[in-house]
Parts: sequence; structure tokens; C-alpha cells
Amino acid sequence: MESSDSAVSPRRVASTGIAGLDDILGGGFNRDRLYLVEGMPGSGKTTLALQYLLEGSRRGEPVLYVTLSETEEELRAVAASHGWSLDGVSIRELTPSESDLEVDEQNTMFQPSEVDLARTTQRILTDVERVKPTRVVFDSLSELRLLAGTALRYRRQILALKQFFSTRACTVMLLDDMTASDHDLQMQSIAHAVLLLDQTHPEYGSERRRLRVVKYRGVQFRGGYHDYVIRQGGLEVFPRLVAAEHRASATRAKLSSGIPEFDALLGGGIEEGTSTLIVGAAGTGKSTLAAQFTAAAAERGDRSVIFTFDESPQTLLSRCQALHVNIAPHVESGTITLQQVDPAELTPGEFIHAIRRSVERDGARIIVIDSLNGYLNAMPAEHFLTIQLHELLMYLGQRGVATILIGAHQGLIGSQMHTPIDASYLADAVVLMRYFELRGAVRQAISVMKKRGSHHERTVREFEMQAGRIRVGDVLREFRGVLTGVPIYEGPSAQTASTPST
Repeated sequence: MESSDSAVSPRRVASTGIAGLDDILGGGFNRDRLYLVEGMPGSGKTTLALQYLLEGSRRGEPVLYVTLSETEEELRAVAASHGWSLDGVSIRELTPSESDLEVDEQNTMFQPSEVDLARTTQRILTDVERVKPTRVVFDSLSELRLLAGTALRYRRQILALKQFFSTRACTVMLLDDMTASDHDLQMQSIAHAVLLLDQTHPEYGSERRRLRVVKYRGVQFRGGYHDYVIRQGGLEVFPRLVAAEHRASATRAKLSSGIPEFDALLGGGIEEGTSTLIVGAAGTGKSTLAAQFTAAAAERGDRSVIFTFDESPQTLLSRCQALHVNIAPHVESGTITLQQVDPAELTPGEFIHAIRRSVERDGARIIVIDSLNGYLNAMPAEHFLTIQLHELLMYLGQRGVATILIGAHQGLIGSQMHTPIDASYLADAVVLMRYFELRGAVRQAISVMKKRGSHHERTVREFEMQAGRIRVGDVLREFRGVLTGVPIYEGPSAQTASTPST
């Protein structure tokens, strides 16, 4: 929570230059304080620091980058890889020079830490007095720790630097690569805020990066882990979604699928702000049925987005065209967006961010996630999926967006079929699609198993995708056990049972 001082005087905030990180920090870093950014090599500390300084330079502030581990040429190469120019950034390179290798330069009378630390500190203070920066970055603390020699001397040196900068209206960012054998938690107690950059390496796919605000004195920040990626142009941070922050009143108008018989099963269609799970075996028509909803919405002028994990947009378009589900013209006009997702390269936070952008920026009214199986593969652990999916569905519901989830059963026919994750309790409506065997042929059935808040049919109907169209047929009244895959005929004459009418 914010302190009483911040309640009296408004916060003076220095933006980090990263919109997602500013959102997590409640606007950015408080000015004239010392901050610690921790992370293993390769986690993006230098890139974050450069973005922070470039944002200050863009605002007309004098900024200084003090590097003790990389050369100025290396820093400029990093900036160039992102398309940046460091012309507005003062760089002080304090790496050892070639002359330090000469015999005459080797010190034998004093401890190296006494000489090198004093000389390094004096160079830093001289540059600060010359540049008078409002933002300073030290890269990295590992070098200062080695120069200090002892933990006591190192801590005293950091405290002295903190006191020095506190009188000069300067915001300081310290980078720590965490390469020391024992992680020094004392630095976290000295810093006003601590930002941890973490990266993991799954068995398959690219590395996953996430950050966490360990502490931030006097500021109500967004806690927990937040995914981020490093692309050309710098870090992009995806704040963790909190559905409670997006509460808003929404209508509950019914959305038709364009198939009267299916709408009748659903009690008139699906409602805005609700989630519908379509579950069934592979090939039963789940994706096609979801696409039919987006086509009907496009005819009404509403925007939709289909996130497909399991097949390419071209395959979906060709299948829909064969069944006269007319989404291709709407895809060309932008009313329907097909976005293919690669689970091996996706971070969960990035996927949530893409959905939020579709809703908040593009005004999408229907979101299709095809499928939950692909979404599960994008997650580092299965038990995280349910929590994040719950937040996502709550957020979309509060925004009045209709969500359609596709869940694929493992197996084709029988009573032992199941999904990798049970999301049926999260969804407001559940549509079950099944194969069943009848008189030497494989048929398909559809039924609405659950629908919160409104009436729906509790019948089992035949479902067909033949002759270039989708068809929901008659109620299978004369059969029992259709959803088990092997129905039993209970019509007027069981001995001369015939197939259901089509």
C-alpha cells in the first residue's frame, strides 16, 4: 500500500519506457531512488536498462550508463540490434584496459581492492558531476563486489553511493547478474525496489521469460509473475491478467449460429458475456461449428477472432468453404481474424495479451480458442491452466464477449473418452459431439449438456456435415445409449429397426 508521504504529495514517476512494466509498477519508478534489477545472464537486464535510459533521453533528461563488464562498442552493438541510437546516452566504460596487462601497472604494495575500488569510484563520481544525470545505470554489481573484496566493504560502498545520489536528484538502477556463489540478499534491503528477471528452459521450444517485483516500498504494485519476451525493439512485458480490475456491466443478448435447429438446442443461441465449450472427438465438426458462429456474427457486423493451435488458417478456410461456411470474405475484410498460435514459441502471458488486444483495441465480440489441448501444450504445467483460464473467461465475460472453447477428446468412440483437462465446470454452456455406430455406419450426434441461466433442449440430435452443408437433424428418440457410441434401438419394432430419418 502507498505510504502516508505519497498520499500527501503525488508520486514523481520515471517511466521505464516499457508500457507493460509501467503498468506493473503503477506508472514506473519513483524518482530519486535506488533500484535493483536481478537476473541471470541472458535474461535481458542490459536491454531493459537501455530502454530505461532511452526513455529518459527522449524526455530531454541527461542520462548515464556506467559499464564495468561490457565495452562501449558492445553496448552500441546491442542497441543497434534493436534499431536504437545511443547518441543521447552518456556511456562511461570502466572495464580493464590493455595497459593493465603491462608489468609496470601491476600493484604489489596495496591490496588490489583498495586501489581499484577507489579509482573506479572516483571515475564514477567525476562523471556524475560532469553529466549531472537524472538517470544512472550501473552494469554490473558483480564487478563492484569483486573490487570491494569483502562483503562489509561492498555494502558500505553501495550505501555511500546511495547517499551520494540521493542528494543529486538522480534515479539509479543497479544490475546484478547473480553470478556470485552466495546470493546477497542484503542488496535487496538497501534498494527501494527489486525487480527479478527469470528465465526457464522447457524440454522443447524456446526459453520462457518472466519477471516479478520482489518489493517496492510505498507503492501498490501488481504482484506475481508476468511473462515477457525480448524482440527486436526491446522487452515487451505482458502484465498478469486480473479479471477483478475489468468489471463492467454487459448485456446478455443472444447470438445466433445461423442454424435454426442448433439455436433451438441452445435455447435461442449463445449469450454475450458467456463461455461455450464444444467438446468431442477429432473430426466431429467442433471447429466448423465454431466458425459458423463467427460467420453469423460477421453477417451482423460483429468482429470475431479465431486463435487456432492445431491447424493452419488455410486448412480451416478450405474446410469451411467446402461446407458453405462463408468466412473467407470476412477474413479478407478483417471482420474475422484468423491467428495461428505456435505452442512451442508461445508464452501464456503473450497469448492473454493477444486476446486483450483483440477485445480492447479491435472490438472483437466473439473469441474462439481452438483448442484447449493446444493451449495446454503452451503452458509450463497443467495446474496453471485452470487458474489462468478462469481469469480469462471472467475477464471476457465482464467485457460482454462470447467465448467459444474447443476441447478434443482422446479417442474416437466408446465410453472411455476423456479430455486432458476438464474445463466443463468453467464454461457456461457445454456442447457434446459424439460418433456413434449404427447399422454398419458411423454417424454423429450433438447435444447440449449444460447451459447456465437459460432454457435449452435436453435432447440428442443427429449432426451431419454432408452434401456441402452443416445439418442438425431430428431428435434421436428411438435410440438409447447414443452418447456411449453404441446405441440400442427402442422403436416400435426392434426386430426391423431402421436408421434414424435424415
